[in-house]
Amino acid sequence: MPTIKPSSELRNNYNEISTLCHTYNEPVYITKNGQGDLAVMSIEVYEKLVGRFELDKLLNEGIRDIKEGNTIPAKDVFASIKGNLSL
Repeated sequence: MPTIKPSSELRNNYNEISTLCHTYNEPVYITKNGQGDLAVMSIEVYEKLVGRFELDKLLNEGIRDIKEGNTIPAKDVFASIKGNLSL
């Protein structure tokens, strides 16, 4: 169940909202004049969310490349990597 707070709470009780975000690892929804306005979350939750979006983007690019035939055999990739290593 999302936590919903009026914007006055953000202004007057920042520490309480910060504690909620860090304790429950989910956003707190802030309303303005009774309507949804903002979602506030801890930086940790934000970074995980952004990371998921970035991973999803990369996976979709890979799937698109496979569908379009833009691939090379794995043995060629590993040979290229091995050739670039200076041991």
